[in-house]
Amino acid sequence: MDYKNSKAVHTTITRDMSELDAKIGNVYETVAVIGKRANQISSELKKELDAKLQDFSIPQDNNDEVFENKEQIEISRSYEVLPKPTLIATQEFIDDELIIRNGSKEREF
Repeated sequence: MDYKNSKAVHTTITRDMSELDAKIGNVYETVAVIGKRANQISSELKKELDAKLQDFSIPQDNNDEVFENKEQIEISRSYEVLPKPTLIATQEFIDDELIIRNGSKEREF
């Protein structure tokens, strides 16, 4: 998924929990669902960033020398300005873009 085009806000805002848990009916399950999705997003972003930065890695014997590459810095900055995974997951939950599987029950939101 392209997280750069996400509609999630970049800053933390206060949410009304009664609106969030209305879909599932349980505050704790709602928070667990959003948290699990945030972990998935975080791991996807980390894999993507590591794959892009892998091109810049140079095996060295001397770790004292640090090489600054402008392209590497630009890639890192582009990931720093993305919304936090928790904010993206919350926005996906609000926009009904998640499929929740809970044992034998499967709900689509």
